[in-house]
Amino acid sequence: MAEAQGRGTDRRAFLQAGALAAAGSAVTTFGEAAQQPAADRPEDLPRRKLGKTGVEVTILEQGTVLGPGFDRIMRTSYAGGVRAFDTAKVYRSEPLFKKWFAQAPEVRKQIFLVTKDMVRTPSQMRKTVDERLSDLGTDYIDLYLIHGLGDEHPLDQAIAMVKSKELAETADALRKSGKARFIGFSTHHKDRAAILQAAAGGGIVDAIMLQYHPWLDRESALNKAIDACWKKDIGLISMKQIASHNFGDAPKGDILKDVVAKVPMLKERNLSPFQGLLHAIWTDERIACVCTSMRNTDQIRQNIDAARRYEPVKAAEIERLRDVLLAAGPTMCADCDGRCSAAGGTAAELGNITRFLTYHEHHGDRAEARRQFGRLSSEARDWSGADLEAARAACPNRLDFARLLPEAERLLS
Repeated sequence: MAEAQGRGTDRRAFLQAGALAAAGSAVTTFGEAAQQPAADRPEDLPRRKLGKTGVEVTILEQGTVLGPGFDRIMRTSYAGGVRAFDTAKVYRSEPLFKKWFAQAPEVRKQIFLVTKDMVRTPSQMRKTVDERLSDLGTDYIDLYLIHGLGDEHPLDQAIAMVKSKELAETADALRKSGKARFIGFSTHHKDRAAILQAAAGGGIVDAIMLQYHPWLDRESALNKAIDACWKKDIGLISMKQIASHNFGDAPKGDILKDVVAKVPMLKERNLSPFQGLLHAIWTDERIACVCTSMRNTDQIRQNIDAARRYEPVKAAEIERLRDVLLAAGPTMCADCDGRCSAAGGTAAELGNITRFLTYHEHHGDRAEARRQFGRLSSEARDWSGADLEAARAACPNRLDFARLLPEAERLLS
């Protein structure tokens, strides 16, 4: 661990200055920034080791929530050098992989394939892994994740699960069978810091995909939990980094020009704002790769270009990116821990409601957004009577709940 601690010195100084992990689901072409064509050789895409798996994965991972023409999108990412792909039962994209592998068997050997399923108990994974293998048309999964740990469980149950004997035995059996090379979970639970700490203590899981805070405070519970996992060599994959009404597929106003004007690094490196945000997240060496749902060829081209031209970002530039991002009006708080609801005096799950709105408006997963919103209890959906200004003041990302919640209710109900 001496090596890990040594490497952590500069990182901790960087985090203390206000680290911006970034690059949301929608990275598109704006103005003349980032028009430099990507390199021609796919093997040039940088890689990082995914914790104790020892596998070096590309720092960019293609998320595959099913959308129009997505078989073409997946193959375009692959042609550009992306070698990590993320799917799940609820994404409805697994059959596309089955078709792809049947047509080009060599692809399966060259990609790191991640899939997920919602399970109540670890022992259920034996059955769900077989189901995922059948739907994917492969005889092994590189990384199998329990999907959204905490969403289907009470918090104490989720914490107990990641360090349980049942999970250890099930994970060991799946690894030995060759059906799943590595085991882990994904989480965007408001108390995910506690779940991550338990996982670090349990020493069972190989990797975690987590909703990642854009500007982690050095002393925050989530930052300390990420540190604990990193020191135990658990691979970390960032997801659901950022989205806003102005940082989406259809930007409003001149916010992007404003970003470039206020963050000189973007012009100096010839980066779009989104490419700059990707560079910022990769500056945190604890994160092996960024999973983002690239949904058109422009997004793919720009994200791949950003990966190939990655350079660490200085703390001062990250602070500028952070400030402009907050001013852009985020629709989702990647650091939600429930403090907004507490400050607003409501039992409504304000963080989850706005997250589901983000799925609908920015991730293109409208059916899943409505499904998850519909699963909330009436109490969790009822924000009437809440002090939304107090909730906004408490939110780390200053979400405008008074604007977002009525929109969520209109679109998701």
